[in-house]
Amino acid sequence: MTAIQAEDSKWQLQDAKQHFSEVVRKAHDEGPQVITRHGKDVAVLIDMEEYRQFTGKQPDFKEFLLSAPDWSDDLDLERDKSLPREVDLGW
Repeated sequence: MTAIQAEDSKWQLQDAKQHFSEVVRKAHDEGPQVITRHGKDVAVLIDMEEYRQFTGKQPDFKEFLLSAPDWSDDLDLERDKSLPREVDLGW
């Protein structure tokens, strides 16, 4: 997004809803389209290719879990062999 936002790329929410196809076309052809509500910027519509550049390839959940470091050799998980302590539950 450019530092100075052109006024024709800002849309009041109501206008954006009424002209949604135009907003999408402009996002694709001209760049990000800012949506305002009560005079405040609340959202931006960008082209899918630009979105993909921002996000990059996201791993699926399985890839995410498999990419975790292997901590198995760093952990010493010896269990305490003593009997559990007694707890008074007040029954």
